[in-house]
Amino acid sequence: MNAIVALCHFCELHGPRTLFCTEVLHAPLPTGAGDSPGQGEQAEEEEGGIQMSSGLGTHSPADGAGTESSSPGPKKSDMCEGCRSLAVGHPGYLSHDKETSIKYVSHQHPSHPQLFSIVRQACVRSLSCEVFEAEQFGCPQRAQRMNTAFTPFLHQRNGNAARSLTSLTSDDNLWACLHTSFAWLLKACGSRLTEKLLEGAPTEDTLVQMEKLADLEEESEGWDNSEAEEKASVLPEGAERRELSKCPTGSSSLSDCESWQPRKLSVFKSLRHMRQVLGASSFRMLAWHVLMGNQVIWKSGDAHLVLSAFEVLRTMLPVGCVRIIPYSSQYEEAYRCNFLGLSPRVQVPAHVLSSEFAVVVEVHTAVPSSLPLAGCEDDQSLSKYEFVVTSGSPVAADRVGPTILNKMEAALTNQNLSVDVVDQCLICLKEEWMNKVKVLFKFTKVDSRPKEDTQKLLSILGASEEDNVKLLKFWMTGLSKTYKSHLMSTVRSPPATEPRN
Repeated sequence: MNAIVALCHFCELHGPRTLFCTEVLHAPLPTGAGDSPGQGEQAEEEEGGIQMSSGLGTHSPADGAGTESSSPGPKKSDMCEGCRSLAVGHPGYLSHDKETSIKYVSHQHPSHPQLFSIVRQACVRSLSCEVFEAEQFGCPQRAQRMNTAFTPFLHQRNGNAARSLTSLTSDDNLWACLHTSFAWLLKACGSRLTEKLLEGAPTEDTLVQMEKLADLEEESEGWDNSEAEEKASVLPEGAERRELSKCPTGSSSLSDCESWQPRKLSVFKSLRHMRQVLGASSFRMLAWHVLMGNQVIWKSGDAHLVLSAFEVLRTMLPVGCVRIIPYSSQYEEAYRCNFLGLSPRVQVPAHVLSSEFAVVVEVHTAVPSSLPLAGCEDDQSLSKYEFVVTSGSPVAADRVGPTILNKMEAALTNQNLSVDVVDQCLICLKEEWMNKVKVLFKFTKVDSRPKEDTQKLLSILGASEEDNVKLLKFWMTGLSKTYKSHLMSTVRSPPATEPRN
């Protein structure tokens, strides 16, 4: 929290004056200001994590700005004993909060000219009113001012000059005490008043990720590590390293495998990069099967290449629709995963190879060539591979396909859009179609509307084509449990029949 606490006084000779103020500094102190004991300051006490120092710097606005007309603060000739708090040449007070690295600086006037103007204006407006009431209003700097007016007390006595506050209170340590109190006040308010950024309701991806995290936490609570520790104690030297180099066969998510293998640089940098490597037609076929929820099988001897491919392809789908077995030594059925990585030696069943619900990407070692990959001159690591994409149901070039795929390809082919912009476009497209999925789920699963009404709804949503309907039905499986339970719990019970007269 950025704020200034100021003590003001109405002088009968000079009008409203600022006596003492404490401000917060998040940045390093200006040049010439001390920052540690032994550099123009002396540590006096430390309490509550705040170290107080009695020195701030060699120059101060409270000196009256007699040498620099551009410095804030009134001139020496315009100040009397009642208008002044610290003596001429006093370096001020500095407290350093070690926990937050925030400094609290106290002097008669703020060091920054703009802040001096704000405090000066607040002083004038609060002490120039006949009716003293607490008020709060905004200023052009989007700050807030709160003030409480007191009866003037720094008055003349027996015709003598105005007396200072230290003279009235007979306390030479008054300003040091006020500095400590003001610093504590600013620290306390800063710990209680915080800014929060509201981003609206959580997305479906966020809800699904939270649910998965909660499930993992529940599973971890029930794990018994005693058996694992017993096995580790009898493992021969080097066996642990060999185990860590493998990826668990039963992993259900990409993050599981990443925890087993050391993190490397991605082979595929983005969807645009993958499209350049595979070619436009092969990428369209692969993307179509991904969006439809068909099984995507990658066969390669490089497990990291497969992981990188899945990491890029999964961005096309909602989080709840992604089921990955990163690298397996045997074929896994489609109901277990829609992304499956296999070694080249694993045989894929014939019915899967001829199925219209699967696509296979085989990675072979390419014939050595001096020509780099088209569009990938900066990445020679893929030049040694050849990618063959096959499916029992190839996507015809003239097929319309799902609307989101066409929009996605339009963004990928637009070279005026950077990779980051394309990623944001993809996020917006997924949110748009997830909203359609929610409407369809509510319409068909909760309200149980007839098929005729469903067709009308699909036309209104712009998703009446066959591919769009299949996409919506697949994406419906990715809805979070939180959203489904919320809809089910808000279904109104059928109204009771009214009694007949």
